[in-house]
Amino acid sequence: MKSPASFKKAAAWALPYWTRGQAGRETPQDLFRVLYFGWLVALTLKLLGSAWDVSWHFKWLRDDLAPPHLLNSAGTAVALALTVIHGYTGYGVDKAALRLIQWGTGIFLVAVPLDLINHRVNGLDITSWSPSHIMLYLGTFFMIAGVIRGWFMGAPPGRERTVVLGAFFAFFLENVHFPEQHQEYGTLSIGAWDNHATYAEPILLRFAADQMGRPVDRTMMVGFSLPVPDYLYPVYAVVVGLAVLVVARLMIGRFGAATLVAAGYVGFRTVIWPLLTVTGFPPSAVPFFLVVAGLLVDLAFLVRMPYVRAVLGSIGGTAAVYGALAAQNAIMGGVYGAIKGQEGLLGAPPQAMSSAVWAGLGLLIVWLAVEWIADKRGHQTMEARVIATATP
Repeated sequence: MKSPASFKKAAAWALPYWTRGQAGRETPQDLFRVLYFGWLVALTLKLLGSAWDVSWHFKWLRDDLAPPHLLNSAGTAVALALTVIHGYTGYGVDKAALRLIQWGTGIFLVAVPLDLINHRVNGLDITSWSPSHIMLYLGTFFMIAGVIRGWFMGAPPGRERTVVLGAFFAFFLENVHFPEQHQEYGTLSIGAWDNHATYAEPILLRFAADQMGRPVDRTMMVGFSLPVPDYLYPVYAVVVGLAVLVVARLMIGRFGAATLVAAGYVGFRTVIWPLLTVTGFPPSAVPFFLVVAGLLVDLAFLVRMPYVRAVLGSIGGTAAVYGALAAQNAIMGGVYGAIKGQEGLLGAPPQAMSSAVWAGLGLLIVWLAVEWIADKRGHQTMEARVIATATP
C-alpha cells in the first residue's frame, strides 16, 4: 500500500497538468503514457468483470450487486475519470478521439439504468443480444475506438506503441465478441443437461422455466441456453470479428498483427476457463477458430492487397473483382471450417452452414469499406508499407 508521501508526490506531479485546454494540445510523453496505461487498467478491470459475468449468469439468479458487476463498475469508474480528464484538459487526444471516448462513455452510462429497468420489467433477460445489452457493447465499442485512435495518433514509434496498440485491439475484439459467449456457454450447458447434469442452480432454472411458462425440461434449457438462430454465431463471427482483425492489421501494419490480437484474446479465454470452473462456475466453448481467422487475415494481406487497391482505384476490372472475391471466400470458408472442426473436437455452438454465403458477402463489403475509409483518411503510407511486404 502506498504511503501518504507517495500520494502527495503523485499529486504534486499531476496538479500542474490540471488546466483547461482544447483536444489536440501538445501532451508531454510521461503524461501521455500515464493516461493510456490508465486505460489499460480500466479495460482490464472491465474485461475481468465481463469474463466472470457470463459464467455467473449461467449459474446464479441475477443480482445487480453481483461481484462481476462490481468489478466491471470499478473499470467503468476509472474509464469515466479518464474521460473527464481528457475532456477538461485536452491532453492525450485529438478531437475525433475525444468525441469517440465521450460518446462511448455516455452511451454506456445511459445503457446501465436502462438495463436495470429492463430486468425489473422483464425479469430474466435471457439473451445477451437484448437491446439494453447491445447498448452496453456499443458504448464500449466507441470508447475503445477512441482510445485506439488516441494512442495511434499520439504514441511515438517503437515496440511499446505496437504492443499497446495490439493490447487495445484485443480488448476491442473481446467487446465485439462478448455477446457470442451466450452461445459458447449455452452449448455446453445443453450438453451437461443431456448427460444428466446441470451447471445452473435450481433457483435459476425454476425462475427461467416460470418465465417461459414451461416445466424445467430440455425445451426450456434450449430456450434459455441458445435463444438465437444458429446462423447468428458464425455470421457475426465472420463479419464483425474479422472486421476487427482487418482494422488491427491495417493500423498495426505488420504481418502477424491480426493473429497475435486474436491469440491474445483467445489466450485470455483459455486461462480464465479453468479459473472459473475450478471455483464451480460453468465452462464455455473457447473460440479457438479466431486464431485461424487472424492467420487467414494476415495471409490475405500478403496476396490480396493489390487486388483491393485495384478495386478501390477502379483499375484492373473484372480480374481484380474476382481476385478479391476468391480471397474473401477462402477466408470465410476457412473460418467456417475451423468452427465446424472445433465443434467436433472441443465444442462450439451449432452453426447453419447455409449462412456461409451471407457471411462471405458481409465480410467482403465490410473489408472493402474499412480499407476505403482508411484510404480516404490518409492512411496511404501505411497501406503502401503493407503492399511493399507483398511485392517481390
